[in-house]
Amino acid sequence: MMFGSKKVLGALAGLFLSAQAMSVSAEPLKIGYSDWPGWVAWEVAVEKNMFEKEGVDVQFEWFDYVASMDAFAAGQIDAVSMTNGDALVTGATGAKSVMVIINDYSNGNDMVIGAPGISSVKDLKGKKIGVEVGFVGHLLLLNALEKNGLSEADVELVNVPTNETPQVLASGQVDAIVAWQPNSGAALQLVPGSSAIYTSANEPGLIYDVLAVSPSSLAAHRAEWEKVAKVWYKAVDFIKDPATADEAIAIMASRVGLPPEEYKTFVKGTKILTLEEAKAHYKKADGFESLFGSSKISDDFNVNNKVYDAPQDIDSYIDPSITMGM
Repeated sequence: MMFGSKKVLGALAGLFLSAQAMSVSAEPLKIGYSDWPGWVAWEVAVEKNMFEKEGVDVQFEWFDYVASMDAFAAGQIDAVSMTNGDALVTGATGAKSVMVIINDYSNGNDMVIGAPGISSVKDLKGKKIGVEVGFVGHLLLLNALEKNGLSEADVELVNVPTNETPQVLASGQVDAIVAWQPNSGAALQLVPGSSAIYTSANEPGLIYDVLAVSPSSLAAHRAEWEKVAKVWYKAVDFIKDPATADEAIAIMASRVGLPPEEYKTFVKGTKILTLEEAKAHYKKADGFESLFGSSKISDDFNVNNKVYDAPQDIDSYIDPSITMGM
């Protein structure tokens, strides 16, 4: 009787563990994304049921950008869409991630915008510039200054949250700002005579936008993340196919509440990468052409600007194998 009871208890325990495992595996992958064309592009995959067709259960959660990184750091989501530089910042402060998909690089959407009368980067000497210090716009600005024979010491930085830069430029408190879409476009509309004097198109690869996954989720659900990557490139094909491009733009524009014609300009300023293009940027090299090289430059910038203290192990933040294996 005792032996039989043990068998029953053992069977029940096995059933419980099996049910628990099914419950865990039934949880969708939770992905945070925000208002940037290369991430809004995920909406195409959602709306066209691409995840269901690939057999992977995902749950996309919409955030303001900084809030998405906070949610990732708090363990509320499995992955988050962020820049390669911000992946390092988030990791250095306690929430490590692994970049498994390169969505795009900024190709003009990030801008240094001069007020009327400021027509070149050289005109910034001795001027006030509104920029969110320590963020990627700050790095873009330093690059612009260096390319034009100037340094940070030649200008006065005013620390301004990026979403407030259009109003600050309009108020006359600064002579230029650094912002990304939609804030950069809003500034150009708000301040007649203002102009973009340097953009991310001048330095392709300075800002990569990626899907960064928690190491624990990647280890536990690698097969599912491989399916997510397959879906991403199906969405990219849908966006780039002339036969479906207009529908893709309409889906993306609807997500952010903008007319499709206006949203087209945002997409043009974003180099959404095909699979073969992404593979090229996943190869190890110095400089902005490689995700590794660009991330090393971002790491140096972050340490120099005391965003965090210790240099990060760049290789541990990047896993090319999912993309390279496709």
